[in-house]
Amino acid sequence: MARRLTGFTPSGDLHLGNLIGAIRPIVEAQRFAADPAETVIFVSDLHALTLEHDPATVRRRTLEFAKLLLAAGTDPDQCVFLVQSHVPQHAEIHYLLECATGYGEAQRMIQFKEKSAKQQHVRMSLLTYPILMAGDILLYDTDEVPVGEDQKQHVELARDIAGRFNSRYGQTFTLPRVVNPPVAARLKDLASPEDKMSKSSASAAGVLLLLDDETALRRKVMRAVTDTGSDVRYDPEAKPGVSNLLDILAACTGGDPRELSAHFDRYGGLKTAVADAVVGTIAPIRKRYDELDAHDEHVMAVLRRGSEQARELAGAKVRAVKRALGLLEP
Repeated sequence: MARRLTGFTPSGDLHLGNLIGAIRPIVEAQRFAADPAETVIFVSDLHALTLEHDPATVRRRTLEFAKLLLAAGTDPDQCVFLVQSHVPQHAEIHYLLECATGYGEAQRMIQFKEKSAKQQHVRMSLLTYPILMAGDILLYDTDEVPVGEDQKQHVELARDIAGRFNSRYGQTFTLPRVVNPPVAARLKDLASPEDKMSKSSASAAGVLLLLDDETALRRKVMRAVTDTGSDVRYDPEAKPGVSNLLDILAACTGGDPRELSAHFDRYGGLKTAVADAVVGTIAPIRKRYDELDAHDEHVMAVLRRGSEQARELAGAKVRAVKRALGLLEP
């Protein structure tokens, strides 16, 4: 079975789109893996340092993300589960790969262009973090990386770096490939259905957070922006609001949004069904999260064990990279 890797950066709040598009697929993958090392799930806290941040918030969210991932079905006995900064090889391979990456490659990254244009003080890490992301992927000989369209360019960079390194220094890395999530890329903000549901949204009014309680989830769905007219049909261009609600319902129930549209003749009925489905999906995760939240020492023990597994895998790869580059072994 192909090895899959997914990281979650604690720079916002996890939401339904993250659950459907990133968490569920990799949780499912771990269930069918013959070896726990075939699935790598991590909290990418180093990536949260590329922009202005509050240290206490990064620390809090890192543990919060770990608990949510466990609550959503991550099984530490069936995967490698870690916090990125707990495995020093992530930072180590970052520099080693910088030595095989061109400045122009990093500068061309779309997210760097977009984010740097909005800042007066641009951190060097914002330029180079795609190389760190490449290191995250290549450390574990990852075959598949499930990402949305906004991260596809970064996986392609990892593939380019790996191919160049293998050509210059000998076969060292597995070439990763993108696996596109089928649903999450379509989930939009309930308050602004033209925009993707995002954990970095300025307002949480249209984002279905995994830590929202039932009242908040229902309120957000019932206040969702709809469209002119009253007919319920799946047409993302003409009726983005209604289509987004149908996408959310399909994501939670496993149905087809076009087929689901035939069950409703009014917006109110659709919103009620979506609210019920969202609560049914998120409430059990929130309940399990609350149980884990009362036992930080257990969660930390799980992370320590996962980081030990990861250091063993990553350590072997870093040693191979150093040898290939010509560094003297101690």
